[in-house]
Amino acid sequence: MSTSFVELLKQGWQETKFLCVGLDTDYRKLPTTFQKLSVTEGIYQFNKAIIDATAEYCLAFKPNTAFYEGYGIAGMEALQKTNEYLRANYPGHVIILDAKRADIGNTNLGYVKAAFEVMGAHAITVHPYLGEEALHPFLKDPQYGVIVLCHTSNPGAGEFQELEVNGKKLYQVVAHQVATKWNLNGNCGLVVGATYPDELEKVRRLAPDLPLLIPGIGAQGGDLFLTVAKGLAANGQGIMVNASRSILYASYDKDFATAAATEAKRLDQALREAATQKL
Repeated sequence: MSTSFVELLKQGWQETKFLCVGLDTDYRKLPTTFQKLSVTEGIYQFNKAIIDATAEYCLAFKPNTAFYEGYGIAGMEALQKTNEYLRANYPGHVIILDAKRADIGNTNLGYVKAAFEVMGAHAITVHPYLGEEALHPFLKDPQYGVIVLCHTSNPGAGEFQELEVNGKKLYQVVAHQVATKWNLNGNCGLVVGATYPDELEKVRRLAPDLPLLIPGIGAQGGDLFLTVAKGLAANGQGIMVNASRSILYASYDKDFATAAATEAKRLDQALREAATQKL
């Protein structure tokens, strides 16, 4: 049996790594060299170069399935090859499939098989809307991580997530339920956007020990130091701070991998410094 999601996270945190590199790879944005290849090979070879350039600075990689599904079978083959490459060459890194799945229980069985058996991910993002019962196929195996959307980073996140429910905001109810009811196998986490630092702080109070996947720094403008200050757990661990476009497309020229490594190193150092100040 391979190392579990939680064990891999702990290993990364022990090395004071907090960066997650988002593999939101769009074939149309790739350097010309890769666009001369097939969609599958172009995306895969680009991802491989990014992974090799940035792996030493991060604890996780997060491919967003939408960027692969949009290219049909060719894109999904590229995603599968990317994850196989990660498993084979960087077994100490977490693979988070950013798929935002949710459905009734029987349908989720298919999503579970696709994410963990076919795509080889260690964790997957899910919607909480259908409740714990429907998400049981994800939650039941402690080997795999289930990262639940709580308060997302988009500008319109509050439309539903900040609705009042019995005197609390809906995102707070989600955080409480996941931390106290859903996490029986110790494999749950929450998605909280860096663009909402006050909400991030409230979620951390409600879920003091859960891993937080935090998108929104970099291209979306979230404050890195504030994110660490609000999101870090009491033990100095507990966060995966995601950056995608700012790393992937740090350069569109031949130096794209070097530029990606430079940006990943900068973010890694900034996160470490912020964590040190927090402690």
